[in-house]
Amino acid sequence: MNLRDALLQGLANLPGTREFHIHVLVSSSRKHSNLYPYAAPRPKTYLQQILVLLSEQPNPDSPRVFVSAIEAFLYHIPSASSAILYVSKVDSTGQAKSPSPTPALVRALLSYYVDPTTRPLSVAHLWVHLFARAQNQYLFPNSAEYPGKRPLTDVKLCAWWKRQLSMVAEDVSARAVSAGHAIPRIRLFYLLPGLGELEACHAMDRVYASTSSPCAASVPWSYGHPYRQTDVPLPCVPIGSEEKPAHIGHVIPWFDDDPKARFLDEIAYTTDAEGIKSPERKRPRTHRTAAKTEEEGESGKEGSGTKMEQTSKALKKVSVEEFWERMSFRQECIAGAVTGFFVMATSWAISTPPGSRSEPSPLAPVPGQVSAQMMKRVLTSLMTGHEFPTVERAVWSTRVLEEVIKGLCDGLKIAQGPEDGRRTPERETGRLGPPETPPRQIKRAMEDVSPNAFPEPIASLETYNSYIYGTTTVSNAEVPRKERDETEGKTGITVLTARRKKRGKV
Repeated sequence: MNLRDALLQGLANLPGTREFHIHVLVSSSRKHSNLYPYAAPRPKTYLQQILVLLSEQPNPDSPRVFVSAIEAFLYHIPSASSAILYVSKVDSTGQAKSPSPTPALVRALLSYYVDPTTRPLSVAHLWVHLFARAQNQYLFPNSAEYPGKRPLTDVKLCAWWKRQLSMVAEDVSARAVSAGHAIPRIRLFYLLPGLGELEACHAMDRVYASTSSPCAASVPWSYGHPYRQTDVPLPCVPIGSEEKPAHIGHVIPWFDDDPKARFLDEIAYTTDAEGIKSPERKRPRTHRTAAKTEEEGESGKEGSGTKMEQTSKALKKVSVEEFWERMSFRQECIAGAVTGFFVMATSWAISTPPGSRSEPSPLAPVPGQVSAQMMKRVLTSLMTGHEFPTVERAVWSTRVLEEVIKGLCDGLKIAQGPEDGRRTPERETGRLGPPETPPRQIKRAMEDVSPNAFPEPIASLETYNSYIYGTTTVSNAEVPRKERDETEGKTGITVLTARRKKRGKV
């Protein structure tokens, strides 16, 4: 079962009569070295980007309109037999029929990668990371202007994510038990910076006052970080940990647009008292310094090793507990709204050890994958060329984006320019111009040093119809509406009047 079919199957139980159309884009694997940028040595990591676009058609005569979208990143660490699924963004347009399909879509995506029977990677451990921060819009520009969109508030969003992860853990465990497989090890962690455990649990209970409390789930939750537990091995295990103790750069992953990553960078390049370090003052060149410079040049990597040692020393000064305690004072976490960090750690006993059989290269192309350039083209078009403030504009944007995705698979060529805007200058036959300073060289990222031996996948109509696009019609019973009294939902107002003092008889 591929990801598209799993997501469509997760939407099959929604109430009502509805028709859904889905587009699932999964990029090919590429080398990535920034998951643990401060670890020495860095583990070999491979990255895939996932984009899910869901549109709904209320009836056969009405047009389609995008209702939900998910952006996620899958990191594969073969040396540790681990993978990390980072849910970056989840958004909706507010134009779906009630109930919204977004919760079912999110649970189906998480279950697909958490369950080892459907997971496309042969790993024993999988981690799910996400950062909950309430905003009006993420992936659908100007969708906050639509009157029907009601984004969740800060505490409600944290409670919503906690409920979704609890339901995924319970569902995956139940399926493993019913199939006769070994009971998986699933550990759930959450942390609301600035709130204690009792305060966080009380806030969740207030959100779900009328239903079951998320704090009383069958799979227990732990309040705090997951980097001291030993049930599920961490993805980045330092070599020679006895001689070189691991610091926070070995245990805390680095994600784009994540407060943890920004705080890690600040700790690594900032001292305790002096602030940001200034470059050391150069000494005047003498015979001794010239000889010393030649010796250092022969040694090669002494300079880079010194920088790495300075960074490691700065990270070693901060423990994991101190890191999270200081996170509670970061402006991103206490700027008037409650935020939350959620982690699901899973471990499954695989039948064969990772090195016992020959496995294909993680960079080998897999059917259904698209190129990173196509993924970037679709995301750029979604974020910069469309908007969803009204039904009319959302319908037009949905139609254009769906045609673009199909057209890219049908042979629509992407304008390919020179990489990074650089081009080998050709010799002109005219007069020579005045001398110019050559442009500054752009430093390449670490993952681009060794190129991919496999070519980028080329999507086709067969790929589009078999892996990317899918549709399903849901025909279930409607959710019975609760009969509401005229006074229900109205808050009673008590008017306080001043008590008049009785006058005595004269």
